This record gives sequence, C-alpha cells and structure tokens, in this order.
Amino acid sequence: MITCNLTFYNLSRKLSITQSKFSTFDYIILSTLPFIITFISLLYNNYKKIKKMHHLKILFFITLSLFHNVLSQSSPFNSSVIPIKKDASTSLHKVSGSFRIPRDDGYNLLVDLGAPFLWRDCVLNNPPNVACGLEEGCRFPVRCDNPLCKEARSYDVDPTCPPLSIADKYGCGICAVNPYNPISKVCKLSQLTTDLVTVYSTDGRNPTWGARFPFGTEMVISCAPKNILPSFPNDVHGVVAFSWSSLAFPKQIKDPDVADKFALCLATTSSAVGVSFLGDGPFYFTNLPKVDLRSFLSYTPMIRKDSKSLGFYIHLNQILVKGAPVALPTLKSQSVKLSTIMPYTSLRSDIYKAFVTSFSKAAANIPTVNAVKPFSLCFKSSAISSVPKIDLETESGKIWTIYKENSVKDVGNGVSCLAFVDGGSKVKDGIVIGTYQMENNFLYFDLVNQKLGFSSSLLARGTSCGSFNFTELPRTN
Repeated sequence: MITCNLTFYNLSRKLSITQSKFSTFDYIILSTLPFIITFISLLYNNYKKIKKMHHLKILFFITLSLFHNVLSQSSPFNSSVIPIKKDASTSLHKVSGSFRIPRDDGYNLLVDLGAPFLWRDCVLNNPPNVACGLEEGCRFPVRCDNPLCKEARSYDVDPTCPPLSIADKYGCGICAVNPYNPISKVCKLSQLTTDLVTVYSTDGRNPTWGARFPFGTEMVISCAPKNILPSFPNDVHGVVAFSWSSLAFPKQIKDPDVADKFALCLATTSSAVGVSFLGDGPFYFTNLPKVDLRSFLSYTPMIRKDSKSLGFYIHLNQILVKGAPVALPTLKSQSVKLSTIMPYTSLRSDIYKAFVTSFSKAAANIPTVNAVKPFSLCFKSSAISSVPKIDLETESGKIWTIYKENSVKDVGNGVSCLAFVDGGSKVKDGIVIGTYQMENNFLYFDLVNQKLGFSSSLLARGTSCGSFNFTELPRTN
C-alpha cells in the first residue's frame, strides 16, 4: 500500500514540474487521477479485510492530504476570500457557516479576534461503516495525545471554565476543551474534532468558483452544546477565530506557501457584504479597479504579550481631537486592544473622562441633548454638519484618523451620540477599539512581521468595505 502511494506521489511530483504544459483543469485531472485509482483499488482489495472502520478513515485522510499537496501546487492564486455580514440587532459581525456568499441558511459564526479555535454547536456523530469526511456531519474525536489537542488546551481563555480533568474518566480517546462564548462569558466542556471547510480562492477582484481542494481543507474545531449559545444573535451558532492561535481559522485554512496575513474590512450596514482576505493580496474593490488597497495602508507594530496571547494590540503615542492632544498620562505604557466583540470603543474611566471633555470643547458649537445609553455625550442631529476629527497617533508615528462616520452614531429621534463608552475604572485593557470605529476601515494583520496595516476611513478614498465584487468566476490559467 505504502509503495503504491509513494509511486503515485512521485508521478504527481513529476507532473508538477511540467505543469505549464497543461491547462489547470487538465493538470488537476492528471495529477489527482493516480490517487483516485489508488483509493478505489485499496477499498476494493481490502474492504473485506478491514473490519474496523477507523482504518478506512485513516486511509481517507492520508489520501486527502495527498490531494491537498498536489492541488495546492496548481492554484494560480495566493489568497482566499470570505464574505462577512453585520448583524442588525447587535452590530456584531458574522460569516456564513459555509464561508461562501451569505445565504439565508440561518447558520452563521461570530468573528472573534480573541478566540483560540473555531467552535460551533454540533454533535460528534460517527456512524458505523462510514468514512468520516465523505459523509456530511460525520465527525470523530481528536485524541488527547494529539499535538493539536495539547495546542488547543494551552490557551487559558477564562480561569472560571470547567476543569478539563473532568473528562479524564473517558480516557485518551477524546480531547476535552472549553468553547467560550465571548458575549455571555460562558464556557462549556466539549470535545475537539475535525471538519472539512471550503473557501473561495481569489485573484483579488472576484472569488473563484469551485473548491481549491476536492473535499475541502481539514480543520480542527470544537463542537459545543446548544446551551452555550444564549446572548448570540438567533442565526449565530458558534465562533470563528481570527487570532494569534495556531488553530485560528486563517492559519488552518491557508496554503503552506502563503504568508501568515489576513485582512478585515467590516461593512457598516447589514445590507452590505464586508470581506476578509487571507494571504498576501493584491486586493481590489469594484469602484477602484486599478488601486490595490494595500497602497492605502500605514503600519504600526503589533504586540503579542506572550506566546499564548490571543488578541491583537498596538501602542498609541497620543490621542488628538481637532489637532489638540487629549490631556492624558503617557499612553505609551498602554496596550490598545482591537476587538470584534465590542461594538464601540471602550475607554477606562480616567481616559474616557479626559477624552469626552476634549471632544465636548472641540464641538462646543453643536447643541447637546440628553444622553442616550450607553453613551454620555449626545447632540442634536439636525445641527451636525461636521464633527471634530479624532487622530490616534500610533507607535510608529502614523495617524489613524477617525472621521464623523466612525465617531458619531445616529441613535434615532433626532439624536446623535459620540460612539465611545466608559469601560469602568478596573478594566484589564485601558483602550479597546470596537467594531464601530473599525467599519469601512481596511485593516491588514501581518502576523509574519508583527505589524498592523490601517487605512483610516475608506469613505474618504471614495470606496467602502461593501465594495468587493463577490460575483463568482470560473478558475482559469
């Protein structure tokens, strides 16, 4: 069996050398046909001998990994693309469980920059006589001695989570983990498993029709019980991790030869479709077809507090309102966190008070009205023609500018409020940048060089995060 597989593997390697002689489709057929033949022949010759179906599963995933190796060489693109939608009721951002063009399938996952791994409400279902991976919804547990299990369990998301030792009575046949709901702060004991995921490839302009790999990419996820879901929007059934973790979605889905980078561009309304890119780019939007969005970016160092830190942080030198520095103690010792869980930027009480005082003085010509929770400074909407701009001077000296569209929110009844909130005096992170301030900003997380690229508002550039063309195109050479 091993000799046969190696022979066909060497044949496929030779085919890869002469790939340019074939069309992409011809190459895929030629290079994968040996594996298909091998897989079928092994099933035929060994079916009666294989009494334990886990042997068949192992065979399937060995074959699948070889498919992955071959087809990754045939892709003409070095990026993937995922559509992101905004939930109208909570302002949280989510992706379809299929990771494809959003449809009303009622199954979505919350985007979280601080989660260690993807989890969804599911049940480990391993029917007899079925090779998991070929059967929809068929999953089997990851063992506790698997390195991926040790990695998943190394992230201490919340010390109040159930002790994993509770699952010791089940032996090493499972990997107990704690999926964590970042909204309710609740975690539940569950199991690590695997699933097959398919995402679009992209040339930076359109998603490419068809799977990059024939069955998808095998990914480590956790199932979770349904009673962990309360506080989520009704159509959200789990969390997709975009973090430093080696089990985060971008790291698991990318090709080995693609740089460890991803972009987020969150739309401002639930009717628009935002976008995430995984990889190097280039990236284009429809109304600026000749402009690579990377040309809009300024960069600042991105901080990882330790080897198991999950979230993304930057440092600020100062905050300015209408060009004047906010009277604050030095910010250089403050780590500023980016969060897709916080709908509005949260400031520690002392920072918030100084910031609101500065903004109020700069906007003294705009009539104020009674505050609307959770905000404390509100204005008469009809009197607002412009508002003072807010500049975040980053560690690199580059300025992240927050304009009216990201600083003031229309809350209805003729009232608009400064969309920043008081986080309290004892918060762990003094400044947490929320999604309202990220929307229509192109953010590029370069994990290789540990730096964050930021565009400031794309509206000032004549485009928005809802401007990627998600029309599917067939792949060509």
